[in-house]
Amino acid sequence: MESYEKINLEDYSQSGEGGQALTYIRKDGGAMAKMFQYGQGSELVEREFRISKAVYETGIPCPKPIRLVTDGKSFGAEYEVVANKRSFTRIISEEPQQLEPLTRKFVELGKQIHAMPANTDVFPEVKEVIRPWIEKSTCISDPLRARLLAALDSIPAPKTCLHGDFHIGNIITDGKKDYWIDLGDFAWGAPEWDLSMNFYLACYMSPENMDLLFHLDPATFRRHWDLLVRTYYGIQTLEEQRSCEKNLLKFTAIKLLFNFSKRHNGQGEPSPQLEGLANAFLSGMAPGIF
Repeated sequence: MESYEKINLEDYSQSGEGGQALTYIRKDGGAMAKMFQYGQGSELVEREFRISKAVYETGIPCPKPIRLVTDGKSFGAEYEVVANKRSFTRIISEEPQQLEPLTRKFVELGKQIHAMPANTDVFPEVKEVIRPWIEKSTCISDPLRARLLAALDSIPAPKTCLHGDFHIGNIITDGKKDYWIDLGDFAWGAPEWDLSMNFYLACYMSPENMDLLFHLDPATFRRHWDLLVRTYYGIQTLEEQRSCEKNLLKFTAIKLLFNFSKRHNGQGEPSPQLEGLANAFLSGMAPGIF
């Protein structure tokens, strides 16, 4: 275990909530602490901190990692505070007319990452990040596990950079500069890994989680997806879009179960609903879409 410095959360004010962590701003304004939920192992925190430092050193714009911290119960890390920051999704929720320009900016910045050759001595291949969570998780049934691993092995691995948790809620701005956040799964591989979860978020996430995580309603996020996929791939027609979405399905199935397993720390019973959806995706079907 790496060295953690003890903090008192009474010296901080909660500023945000995500799927696995809460964020706090130090009351003196000197740092933002991202504290993972109680029960999340220190290995996950240390990996995100280490990868974030490596990303920062590449010159990709992101808040500077400062130190690992603990309050005695949960583990986390401090990062540079971006003053007056808002996420792209927060801006869209407050200024709906910003949906198109911010989606196009998101695609532009994402394609810049995807065009970067990866330093494979520093960053892992995305498939090797995913594989252990699929192999060992009790959240996945054995038949589905076999399908997921076979699909994983079939996917090419170009040595280009990936954000790893690529969605429009993970980019913030102070109005002058844009910053990527939540970089713990930064890796290298096919850009479709980054695109795939946006398809799931737009078409299958519950309204409650959509509002909690992105401050957006499902219809708005679906419009964001339609523009995102068409802009990214230069798509002109619905037929072309559906063909592209079908190509993303196996990526989506694997990422969906990877994220579910990681969120539950690899423990727990399989979810029949998610298993059914993942099996449909692996069979080339997207229920309710095509």
